Amino acid sequence: MADEFRSPAHNRVVPVTNTAEGLLELLRAHGVECFFGVGGTDFPPLIEAFAKSAAQGRATPRPISVPHEFPAISMAHGYAMVTGHPQAVMVHVTVGTLNAASGVMNACRLKVPLLFLAGRTPITEEGAVGSRSIYIHWGQESFDQGALVREHVKWDYELRTPAQLETVVNRAMAMATAEPPGPVYLTLPREVLMAPLAEVNLASVGRCRVDSLVYPDPDRVAEAAQILAAAEYPVILTTSAGRHAETVEPLVRLAETGAMAVVESFAKYMNFPRTHPLHLGFDPKPQVERADALLLVESEVPWYPSKTTLPQHTRVIHLAVDPLFTRIPIRGFPIDVPIAADPRTALPLLTGALAARVRAMGARLEARAARIRREHDEQRASWKAAARSQQHRASIGFEWLSACVDQVLGDDAILINEYDCLPQQLTKIRPGGFFMCSSASGLGWGLGAAIGAKLARPEKTVIATLGDGSYNFSVPTACHYVAQRERAPILVVLFDNRGWNAVKRETRSLYPEGWAARTQYFPFTEIDPAPAYHTLMEACGGYGVRVEHPDELPAALEEALRVVKEQERQALVHVVCEHI
Repeated sequence: MADEFRSPAHNRVVPVTNTAEGLLELLRAHGVECFFGVGGTDFPPLIEAFAKSAAQGRATPRPISVPHEFPAISMAHGYAMVTGHPQAVMVHVTVGTLNAASGVMNACRLKVPLLFLAGRTPITEEGAVGSRSIYIHWGQESFDQGALVREHVKWDYELRTPAQLETVVNRAMAMATAEPPGPVYLTLPREVLMAPLAEVNLASVGRCRVDSLVYPDPDRVAEAAQILAAAEYPVILTTSAGRHAETVEPLVRLAETGAMAVVESFAKYMNFPRTHPLHLGFDPKPQVERADALLLVESEVPWYPSKTTLPQHTRVIHLAVDPLFTRIPIRGFPIDVPIAADPRTALPLLTGALAARVRAMGARLEARAARIRREHDEQRASWKAAARSQQHRASIGFEWLSACVDQVLGDDAILINEYDCLPQQLTKIRPGGFFMCSSASGLGWGLGAAIGAKLARPEKTVIATLGDGSYNFSVPTACHYVAQRERAPILVVLFDNRGWNAVKRETRSLYPEGWAARTQYFPFTEIDPAPAYHTLMEACGGYGVRVEHPDELPAALEEALRVVKEQERQALVHVVCEHI
């Protein structure tokens, strides 16, 4: 946001003619660059406002038309995910809201700030500018439109009068960005958008932000440091510490100070360098079952209680902005010491407190670090061997495919993974350069999010790794169309195992000797015969290629990446993998 909008004394009144124009002026002042939209009969006042704005030379917010609501909200998610700043996405009344609802849940679980807007069926049947004028205006109304997404937004409201506009928009943006951030929902009746409004005062924009970091209770920090210093085998588990890239380095310093093993438990971001000798992989079970102290850093599901036995004597510390994860209805993980704070503020303080307590423990810490390093090296050797063992098979395995993806990652890469790229093979990802799908698992998120990330960071190479199931959910033709029109070339690597492996794997796990396992009949899990996915990319002006043999993979990925970088065209590598 420009400094001029931060000063309470500054008074900048902008003339407008109606609420829709005022809305665009406020969004522009808030730094909203993109307005992703799926048009409906509630959009005419906004279309008119955008046309006027363009004629007057205003470049933002940039209207981006998306032909389906789920990719629209996923694109806004991807943009905000890499910038930290909410973008606007607007859909058509109740029906559009329902199409986007899974994306709202994804943003909620990943704490991504979004300004989610929806039209509201005209309130009046007659007598007002914008009253109901077509058949659907009766059938699309609901008794409580906000209830459709209230479970997964931080705040929802309906704009009721133009006089509220500044207050409502400012509060929506403040609520979306305050820690922990997340999506907010604002409904906009057509009559209100069309209602006359003479001006908006942008001075209010600079007086509604909540930029303060959350600091920890010093007593809790001291208590945690004492537990970690006294432990024989303390372990750090983290899922989302890397949501802010600047958290990675303080986490490394803490782990090194205490010679603590680090496990990225169901990692959603790059939380800790994969090549660091204290990194012990992604499976929490073996480390949890041997630890006598656990530090959980932004980890909503640190392990599976049904499959992991936590020792009775193990002390558990949870550091997070919301250590109880209050938006999750049931969560029974023990917390002996809660530290309610942003890891960016708490980790350096905890490191200092721990350093003072372990200063005289040099030999003991060195011996523990050496043991962890040996286990780290053994892990990496086994992972490399797993990838090499698949290099010359008749069919392509996920270990080899994931290792090949890792090889093409450059320093400028952003990798967005929806399930299938195996974390143990990703050694080159950097802080702020890796994003995983949410725990809500609203499938199809990855492709739209990758396009949004490319729009936000056009100088970056954006790669999306998707399963065929996820790709089918993403509304791929809508995504490829937008990527082509908006000149947002990304590389899509499609892991095609002709089905939903998670569903089949869970069925086998729950019924290992059951009928499905014995007869190999798994309905609802197959996508076979598979479509020629690469031709969908070609239909949208991109480059598509199908790969069936492991030896073909490296060259195919390199050529697709060359097309993305040199020709600035989107590309899809359709990789036919081992059948599930």
